[in-house]
Parts: sequence; structure tokens; C-alpha cells
Amino acid sequence: MIGSTILRISHADSTNNYAANQLLTKRLTDGIVFVADSQIDGRGQASSKWESEPGKNLTFSIVLFPEFLEISRQFELSKAISLGVADYLNALTPNVTIKWPNDIYLGNRKVAGILIENSVRSRTISSCIVGIGLNMNQQLFISDAPNPVSLSKITGKVYNLEEELAILCGNIDVRFMQLRSGRFRELDEDYSKMLYRKDIWSPYTDGNGAFEGKLLGVDLSGQLRIETKSGKVNKYQFKEVAFRW
Repeated sequence: MIGSTILRISHADSTNNYAANQLLTKRLTDGIVFVADSQIDGRGQASSKWESEPGKNLTFSIVLFPEFLEISRQFELSKAISLGVADYLNALTPNVTIKWPNDIYLGNRKVAGILIENSVRSRTISSCIVGIGLNMNQQLFISDAPNPVSLSKITGKVYNLEEELAILCGNIDVRFMQLRSGRFRELDEDYSKMLYRKDIWSPYTDGNGAFEGKLLGVDLSGQLRIETKSGKVNKYQFKEVAFRW
């Protein structure tokens, strides 16, 4: 069960790096969580950095062994984790969406980021480290990130991080159990419904320049599908297309 074992560390460069080192030297239980009070070099997708004020937010990594999951379905893992975080937030505030592939938004502002690193053996995922940064109580953001926000800034409340981590892990575990039981259709449908700016004509830019597009969803491999005004549907890998603010 995710979160049945939670190990706290005072600080780490990155909880994913810490978990990876532990995985190399120890026999870890499935679903173990490493949470840091201070993360000084948090990593996001494609070398992005994650800003987090010490003691104010949830910065943690989960180690999983999803050997039941074929490589061809690895994006289903991203869907399950993203939905688990979104489920947690939906119980606390409205306007929660998932910005493809797995950033979590409140309105038009980013409240959480997820970094998933898989190890593959044969045709399945032998181990997986899921890094999550969730802005909880931070009030001031000083990085050049375009649109960060914390849950506290939205709701006006201050959260007990230990209690909220336990609840959040429970939500993620529910979605992971969906994945383990092969309920891919449910995950696909729920993920599609939660996508940021889905079915809305919005400004994008890709390798060919700026355009207006309508996000339709993702395919089985996790590629984003965007329809253009001409009716053509383009598919994109991560970082091949960007939303224009």
C-alpha cells in the first residue's frame, strides 16, 4: 500500500535521487515514501527545476514495482498518479485540472508537478520512482516559473503536512489499485475529463510556429492530440508543443 511506510529526511538535493540511491543499496518495500522537509535541487520534467520553500510544501518520492505493467502501457502509470493527486485536491478546492502530461493546475496556475522515472526489464517496468512536488503552504514564489500557486493561497487555510501526506498517499493508492487491476478504460476516461483546456480552442506553438488548436486527448502511447482550425489532428511528444500564455 502506498504510504504504509514513510521515511522522513531533513533535506535532500532531490527526493528522486535519494530514492534511487536507496533502491541501489537496499531491498525496499513496494509503495515506500521518502519525504524531505527541504529539497534544494528538486527536478521537474526535461531538466526543469521545482521551487519549494523548506517546511512549507510536500516534496516526496514513491518507489513502486509495477512489474505487471507492460512498457507499451507506461503512460497509464502517469495517468494513475496524476489522477490520485487531482482526486486529493478536488476534495479541497474546485477548478482542478491536469496539464498534459502530469502537471496539476488550480485554474490557470500550477500547484503540483510530477516526475516519473522508470526502470525496464524485459517488456515490463521493473521499478518506478514517482517524484511529487505539491505546493501547500508557501505564500511567496521567487523563481521565474510563470504561474505557481499553493493550495493555501487558493483556500486561505494552513495545512498540516504530515496529515495531508497520508491522505494524499491514500488517494494515489486508490488509483494505483485501478491500474493494477487493469481498469485502463476508467483511468483513460477520468484522465481525459480532467485535461487542462480540453475541447477549448486555445493558443499553442510548435516547431512550425503559433497556431490555434483544440486539445482532443491523448493516444495510447501518451501523445497529445490537438486539432487545428483546418481540421487536421496533430500528435505531439512531450516538449514538442506548448500552450501560449
